[in-house]
Amino acid sequence: MKRYFFYLLSFILFIACDATKRVPEGSYLLNKVKLDTDTKFVKKSDLEPFLRQKPNSSVPIIGKYRLHLYNIADNDSTWLNRQLRKFGERPVLYSERLTTISAEQIRLELSNRGYLNATVDTLLTFKDKKTDVTYDIHGKTPYRILTYQDTIQDTTIVKILTEEKKLNFIKEEDIFDLKVLEEGRIAMAQQLRNTGFYNFSKDNFIFLADTTVGTNQVDLTLDLLNPTDSTFHKQYYLGNTIVLNGIDRAKLEDSTKHYELDTVQFRDLTIIQEKHEFLRPRAIYYNTFLRKNRRYADRLVDRSYTSLNGLGAVSQTNINLFPAFRNDTNYLDARISIAPGNVHWAQFGIDGTNSAGDLGVATSITYEHRNILKGAERLRIRLNGAYEFISSGGLSDSINLIDQNYYEYGAEVFLSIPQLLLPWLLQRLKEQPSASTEFSVGVNFQKRPEYLRQFFNLSSKLQWSRMDWRLTNTVEPLDINYVRMPWKSDFFIKQYLSDDSNPILRKSYEDQFIARTAYSVSFTNTGTRRIPKYPFRIRAGIDLAGLLPRAVTALGGSRTNKEGYEEIFGITYAEYIKSDFDFSRTVPFDDNNSLATHFGIGVAVPYGNSIVLPFEKRYFSGGANSVRGWSTRTLGPGAYQRNDSLRSDFVNQTGDIKLDLSVEFRHKMTNLFELATFVDAGNIWTIKEYQGQPGGVFRFDKFYKQIAVAYGLGFRVNLNFLLLRLDAGMKAYDPAESEKKFVLFNPNFTDKFAVHFAIGYPF
Repeated sequence: MKRYFFYLLSFILFIACDATKRVPEGSYLLNKVKLDTDTKFVKKSDLEPFLRQKPNSSVPIIGKYRLHLYNIADNDSTWLNRQLRKFGERPVLYSERLTTISAEQIRLELSNRGYLNATVDTLLTFKDKKTDVTYDIHGKTPYRILTYQDTIQDTTIVKILTEEKKLNFIKEEDIFDLKVLEEGRIAMAQQLRNTGFYNFSKDNFIFLADTTVGTNQVDLTLDLLNPTDSTFHKQYYLGNTIVLNGIDRAKLEDSTKHYELDTVQFRDLTIIQEKHEFLRPRAIYYNTFLRKNRRYADRLVDRSYTSLNGLGAVSQTNINLFPAFRNDTNYLDARISIAPGNVHWAQFGIDGTNSAGDLGVATSITYEHRNILKGAERLRIRLNGAYEFISSGGLSDSINLIDQNYYEYGAEVFLSIPQLLLPWLLQRLKEQPSASTEFSVGVNFQKRPEYLRQFFNLSSKLQWSRMDWRLTNTVEPLDINYVRMPWKSDFFIKQYLSDDSNPILRKSYEDQFIARTAYSVSFTNTGTRRIPKYPFRIRAGIDLAGLLPRAVTALGGSRTNKEGYEEIFGITYAEYIKSDFDFSRTVPFDDNNSLATHFGIGVAVPYGNSIVLPFEKRYFSGGANSVRGWSTRTLGPGAYQRNDSLRSDFVNQTGDIKLDLSVEFRHKMTNLFELATFVDAGNIWTIKEYQGQPGGVFRFDKFYKQIAVAYGLGFRVNLNFLLLRLDAGMKAYDPAESEKKFVLFNPNFTDKFAVHFAIGYPF
């Protein structure tokens, strides 16, 4: 033990000495920078951007790792040395000039934030060619608003800002903060630009501040700069809109080529296109929101850009506005240019697989046409196949060796239409942005030594967003899943399906017919023009299965089997209701540290024709996005103890109720690397008492004792367009343990530890 301590001490001393290896004589390495402030309303993180010098980047234990890499190379004469210096970091040398500038910049920022009498002193500590700099900040008493009023003469603007509660964004006794005033100007200007005031700028608003009215007090007046050629600002309405439908601009400007062009009038749009149109006028109309006689709004332009550019067949969209005055009204005529993109897309993939030691190969080929019906419709065809060589271990000798392989193949056809296909009674919904109607049909066949399974799927989906894209609605009018098992081996039936005490396992391998209808909604406070201080997201949904089959039953289109269940075409259909709610929120402390929280709950109840939920619709717990101290599908239900003697015990570790709670602290080390520490809690439960899942039923007097808890560390690589995540979780409280449920102080890397690799944040 003493030897390891000596090695550790030597390593720390080496790092400490190495840090100043490349520091010239007479210079000092900027070792630490500290902000010591007494300002209550301005945080340290608000002042850090004004530091003109920061120490070399550092991580715990290792310290200034990039500086150490740089110091290893004496010169750049070799390739290795050049790489070390490229990925390393030059020593940051203390600069008196930059320190003085930093102090002055901090003082000016505090003055802008209401601390007009603030002082900033710099305290320096020199030791072993290193310098520690402390900025000693005294904000003193901040200035506050004594009175606030506006002198805007334009009654229309005053009415709009008052109704939208944008005018009184600051009140008496508030801190005289120029940042708040600037945010208020931006919000008022955006509101006016969305109510017809084209080209209105925040600079049209001015503030007059009188700081002589009292000690640390300000009289504040808001006024409006009117245009030089008019008393009031003008509101604009949308006029004529011309759409260049995928045509070459050079052909439009060449008068000798005009005979190759057509002009089509579709409702309020004038569309210029070639003889063979790129997009059908209807598709353009429902994705363009600059409609004639509408009052101008910035968000209408944004909606048009997003909807048109979201069409897979479109590579680029340009919108130009031209002011015009007609019939005593100010109009904005628009010209929209739509450039076509590549409408053909294909992908081929092949992967090696390893399932519990059984090796295999999987492949897929996908083709997509992004303008199949000239309305930016996406037609996607996907073919997939897989083959796995199953080892003989664990299989009965009664299974023929020739059949000891697993193969799967299937096909899917998907069609997406960029508008809502709705009855005329719901015409207004067609005006929603980012709208789509989707249809898909698919088949899949699985052949294992134990059984043959066939899947048939037919689904439809409607999706649209509100004006600011913060609220998204999804409706699935009808989703049909049919699972057929035409063959099961005698060994499989005898070993797993002959026991009536486990209906979950038995029902999971029967023919199933699920006809479901669902609705889900998602809301976030993060909009296209607004980054909130505390971003959050709420998702909720309801899933109802059995409506259509029950209607068929009521009309006499079904028959009752010997077990008393209704069948359609000889297949028992499922009936259940399922509801989910999910909430996540992030609280940033500064640019590098934040706290993320998550709460999720789901409840599903089988009824009528079902005694248990279909296996695919049941909840499971554990895994990369759940309680991370457990592997996927290994937690619960309740206090259920996993039966490791069963090869398919994962079927029993499912439930009808799910609860997830998580808290995660995220630290950004660099622009690329992030660290996280987390605590997760949760479990699943069953609604009914099933003999195959002892201890799994939900009871109000016991469930809180069965909430599992885990803690752990995470490492993330943020590539901006992709986040790679590696999380390691350790069990802290295990409800499945019969005696010592608190395992926090007894860590075990064998069976109380799990590692997860995933893409994206867990919530």
